[in-house]
Amino acid sequence: MSEKTVLTGLTPEEISTSLQLKPAFRAKQIYEWIAKGADSFEQMSNIDKATREKLSETAILRSSTVSQVLKDPDGTIKLQITLNDGRAIETVLLTDKEGRKTACVSCQAGCAMKCAFCQTGQLGLGRNLTAGEIVEEFLFMEKEAGKLDNIVFMGMGEPMQNLEAIRKAVAILTDPKGRALSSRRITLSTCGLIKGIYELANNGPKMRLAISLTTADEDLRKELMPVTSGNPLSELKKSIGYFIEKTGKRVTLEAALLSGKNTGKESADRLIDFARGLDVYINLIPWNPVPGLEFTTPSNDEVKSFVRMLENANLNVNLRTRRGEKIGGACGQLGRSQIQS
Repeated sequence: MSEKTVLTGLTPEEISTSLQLKPAFRAKQIYEWIAKGADSFEQMSNIDKATREKLSETAILRSSTVSQVLKDPDGTIKLQITLNDGRAIETVLLTDKEGRKTACVSCQAGCAMKCAFCQTGQLGLGRNLTAGEIVEEFLFMEKEAGKLDNIVFMGMGEPMQNLEAIRKAVAILTDPKGRALSSRRITLSTCGLIKGIYELANNGPKMRLAISLTTADEDLRKELMPVTSGNPLSELKKSIGYFIEKTGKRVTLEAALLSGKNTGKESADRLIDFARGLDVYINLIPWNPVPGLEFTTPSNDEVKSFVRMLENANLNVNLRTRRGEKIGGACGQLGRSQIQS
C-alpha cells in the first residue's frame, strides 16, 4: 500500500498533526469535506490549489475501494469492498416502508464466533477493521444511496471484539462538525459477549443495543452459537438488565428462526422466560438460506404460530421482512473469500 496518510477516520487534530498543515483550520476544512463524501482533493473548493496539490502528494482520502455494487429488486443494495490488504468485506443498505435508509456495516473481515447458521461465521476471523475503514463503509454507501438515516453494526464480525475502533468511528460520524449523525440512530448487535455489554453500558458510546439470542435454550444455543459456553444465558440476562438500567434504553432480542429447531412451544416458553423482567423488544427473522448449511427456513404457519405464542405472553414482537436474498445481502448471508485476487 502507498505510504501516504489515509485521512478518513482521523480527527481534525490528527489530520493537522499528520500533515503538519498551516494554517490549522485547513484540517477542519478537510475533515468537513470528508464528511460530505468528497472523493478527491480537487473537490475541496475552499482550499487553494497549491495546498490541494501538496495533499495529493502526501495523503489519500480512503484506503479501501468498492469492487462491486449489487442491487436486489426489493431495493436492497450490497457493496463489496476490498481493503488495502486485499481482504474483503460487505456493507448493505436496508430501506424500510417509510423510506428510511440504514447502513448495515461490518466491523471485522470475517468473524471468529462460528455461529452455525451464519455465512460469515464459516469464514473465521481475518482481522479487525480500523475506524477509518468503518467510516469509509458508511461514506461509500451514502454516495451510492443518498443520505442515510441510521447505521447498524450488524454486518460481518462481532462488534464487541473491535469496540475501540467502533468508538472512534462513531465519534467521527456523530461529530456535529462532521457528519452529525444522531447517536439515537446507531445500533450495535452482539452475539452475547457479556464483558462487552458491561463495557458499553459503563463507557459508551451511547447507542442502541441488540442481542443476537436466537434461542434461550442453553444447550441448543451452545450447539448453534459456541459463544454461549463462556457467556451463559443467566449471566447474559444480568448484563442486559444492567445495560437497560444504566442507559435507560430498551434492548432488542434478535432470533433467526430455524425450522424444527427454535420455533416450537418449548422454545417460545424459554424465550418468554428469558425476556421476563426485561424491557426488551423481540425481533424475529426467518432464516435466510446459506449454501452448504443444512438448516431449513420455517413455513409461514410455523412463524405465525411462534409469533402468536410470544404475543400472547404480552411481548412486543416484530417479524422482520426478509430482504436482499437475491444478492446474498440478507441477515446471515454476508461473507465471501476474505482475500481478493
